[in-house]
Amino acid sequence: MNQILEAAVEVERVVRTARFPFCFIGGVAVQRWGQPRMTADIDLTVITGFGTEDRYVDVLLASLRGRVADARSFALRHRTLLLVASNGVHIDVSLGAMPFEERSVKRASLFKISDSDSITTCSAEDLVVYKAFAGRDKDWGDICSKRQTRRRMRRVRRLATVVDYSEPRNATRSAFSCLVKLIANRSS
Repeated sequence: MNQILEAAVEVERVVRTARFPFCFIGGVAVQRWGQPRMTADIDLTVITGFGTEDRYVDVLLASLRGRVADARSFALRHRTLLLVASNGVHIDVSLGAMPFEERSVKRASLFKISDSDSITTCSAEDLVVYKAFAGRDKDWGDICSKRQTRRRMRRVRRLATVVDYSEPRNATRSAFSCLVKLIANRSS
């Protein structure tokens, strides 16, 4: 098993032991749903809600080392906890609270990475949304990999809503249509 997946297993154990709702997103989830590529870190969302983030941050910092000076204050200010696994792999924990993040965690499922280990990753369709939102070239590359685009688009089309921030249904459909067009344009 490579260092990234070893670190993901470590994080999985810490977060599961704490009974926090979570899922891996980013490059680790791409290993499951997309064209595998090198990734340098681990990204995950832990659902903290608003106003209780400090409890989650404190539990995670008790098991994993912070990556920046005063990681706790940084996390509470920026809603991202920067950690380091015991093997040195960087971990970015998004302190989730939005409805899309909550639904993404509920839809997450186990991904078997070895005979004895599994990790919890977001669904393929949620990964597309996370990647489109990040919007970096490598994210669009992940979304538009020729091998996976048709399958992903079928899954994305099945989503009833892409993001629901209490917007009217028309606005959500419009955002979904724009996402589908962006992916189609980048795939061609």
